[in-house]
Amino acid sequence: MSGDGAGPVVLLDLPGDGCWRVENSPARRVPSHGTDLLALRYAIDLVGTDADGRSARVVDWRTVLAVEPPERFVGFGRPVLAPVGGTVVRVHDGEPDHGGRRSPLTLLPYALGQAGRLRRGIAAVAGNHVVVTRADGACVAVAHLRARSVRVRAGQVVAVGEPVGACGCSGNATEPHVHLQAMDGPDPARARGLPIAFGAYEERSADGSWAPRRHVVPPEGAVVRRA
Repeated sequence: MSGDGAGPVVLLDLPGDGCWRVENSPARRVPSHGTDLLALRYAIDLVGTDADGRSARVVDWRTVLAVEPPERFVGFGRPVLAPVGGTVVRVHDGEPDHGGRRSPLTLLPYALGQAGRLRRGIAAVAGNHVVVTRADGACVAVAHLRARSVRVRAGQVVAVGEPVGACGCSGNATEPHVHLQAMDGPDPARARGLPIAFGAYEERSADGSWAPRRHVVPPEGAVVRRA
């Protein structure tokens, strides 16, 4: 399976049970996050949701005017599983979890601080994260993990589906979610992004039924789950 000239497509598993809403999908645009910096070209964000695609069941004055506690979001603390098998080559933990920001009043000042976070380096952007290298050299980063949840160490061999941490809101995150990206090296500051697809998953249809999908990237806004 080949990509668009940037290298072979890296097949991933979804990083956990339950439902996930797709954000910043490379199926919508490339670069998916609006930049090629830090190997972000084909990255994807997965927000934990309930079966109806809601990332938080509570809506109150904080939703409109303020930062919300991360604990009110469905995905916060959900176990995160290795999307590929291989050797753990990079681990970072200890970054704090931020509150969620659904209000435009809180999103605008946060967006204005993006340049500052980039200057502070990988940890300020990726938060708590793990990088796994496959036998073929492709590397996959799993980012924005919950503080003090990382369960693996550098040099450890992990299988697909093995727990690596928990979904958090660390680093450059406006609500709890899991960020995945494939790269041609372990250091996002030096690597190039590689195309991704998911080996097998199910996508929620408008009528609430679930349709199987294989070897594709889910579209923006889709609600997906492990097959």
